[in-house]
Amino acid sequence: MVSAHNDSARDEVEPVDLKDPKLTRFEVYKEGLRRDDIEIIHYEPRFPKPGTKAEKRMERIVGGLFLLSGLFATLFVVAFIWWPWEYEGAATWRDPQTWYTPVIGFFLGFSLLFFAVGVLTWAKKLLPVEELVQDRHDGGSSHDDRRIAESTVDTIVDDMGLRRRPFLVKSALLAAAPLGLAAVAPLGALLKDPGDMYTVTGWNAERYNDGDPIRLMMKDGALVRPDMVSAGGQITVYPAIDHGATNQFPTAPTLLIHLRETDAATLRENLYPMYQDVDALWGNFVAYSKICTHVGCPASLYEQQSQRLLCPCHQSQFNVVDNAAPVFGPATRHLPMLPITVDDEGFFTATSDFLVPPGPAFWNRPSLPEEDEK
Repeated sequence: MVSAHNDSARDEVEPVDLKDPKLTRFEVYKEGLRRDDIEIIHYEPRFPKPGTKAEKRMERIVGGLFLLSGLFATLFVVAFIWWPWEYEGAATWRDPQTWYTPVIGFFLGFSLLFFAVGVLTWAKKLLPVEELVQDRHDGGSSHDDRRIAESTVDTIVDDMGLRRRPFLVKSALLAAAPLGLAAVAPLGALLKDPGDMYTVTGWNAERYNDGDPIRLMMKDGALVRPDMVSAGGQITVYPAIDHGATNQFPTAPTLLIHLRETDAATLRENLYPMYQDVDALWGNFVAYSKICTHVGCPASLYEQQSQRLLCPCHQSQFNVVDNAAPVFGPATRHLPMLPITVDDEGFFTATSDFLVPPGPAFWNRPSLPEEDEK
């Protein structure tokens, strides 16, 4: 009943001549609402008398929130660029590298929080209390409608107090500028040329061992001999170089698997030509990259009976006796094989780096480079 009464009341109101120079901005605004079938039920300024101490105090609170947002955004940019983040060996909670991610997350989170609270406080404590109802309708925009839209925008700007509250405008801009910089700063990390870090690993003897073959070692530094891995077993090995088992060489972790006799024979029959050419296996031992070719998780769950390696992150599975080719899950590339042999002292060594770059696929890396090798 209220809706019907209001509709009839609006229909009886004579249209306002928008060319009348005596019209105030708010009267044009109300006329625009009326023409769009919008009725102002309640309109009340938060501070009927502008410039009171209460209003100024609220402006300072909102401005302070914006300034805090800008401060934390600036701290985020500074920490993102200059806080130590590279690991040199194992790190503890006392090392600044350990706190890199928490610090930048803390600064950015509080920056966004203070900015959001500032906007909400401005809306809840400074904008007028306004209740409107509107009936939906279709139609184009006439000249009068466009003038009404302009007056509507001006009214919103006036209600927000942008003209008479320069402190809030400046503080909001001061907060928005560092926030914008915080959004752009991470893009700077993409400007660094990665070089050959995606193709060369810690197994590259020319770069990391003066051309001498690199031995296989366990995480504790113990060199690996064939008798250390029982048939059907596997261990994780690293290049026996300085920091070879640290994050300095993230693509170096490798699984050394001791296959059973029949499984090793099956693998030799299925070997890709590139691995046949370098005699990648030694006896019944094969070494595969531990880095899943999907997104880089450790593919280290070895199932002896099915001869599959499972990546626990997204359930990709690789056939150990078929060049670790993907047989299930989202991975599309085989796990690269590390050519190995045993030196005169009885220790495993790598005869070369991986023939296929290890790690997950990306936009300019072939999905299945081994297809050209068959």
